[in-house]
Amino acid sequence: MNMNYRIKYSYEANEDRKQFNNYQLDQIDKAIRKVIKNPLPQNEGGYGKPLGNKRGRNLTGCFKIVLLKLGVRVVYELIRKDDIMEIIVIAARADEEVYDIAAKRINNF
Repeated sequence: MNMNYRIKYSYEANEDRKQFNNYQLDQIDKAIRKVIKNPLPQNEGGYGKPLGNKRGRNLTGCFKIVLLKLGVRVVYELIRKDDIMEIIVIAARADEEVYDIAAKRINNF
């Protein structure tokens, strides 16, 4: 089922991409292409894993893509009115630091 969402990378997420090699980027892009087919939350039948408000970080409305083998997380936000899946951060998991980065970037929007 194609939801017709478009992928948009924040400036920072584009910068994040530079830290990965071609193999890693291929895996990340493959995961994003899978999720874009239905980026809605899992409770609406989509692939989105909701983040919510935890440990002082309010990431309500944001979702994560987990790449276990790479140890990488992609955090994205759905902008439903424009059918956009905006990639906010792509980073190694590193003790949930990726979620701190995402929260800071969202607060800067």
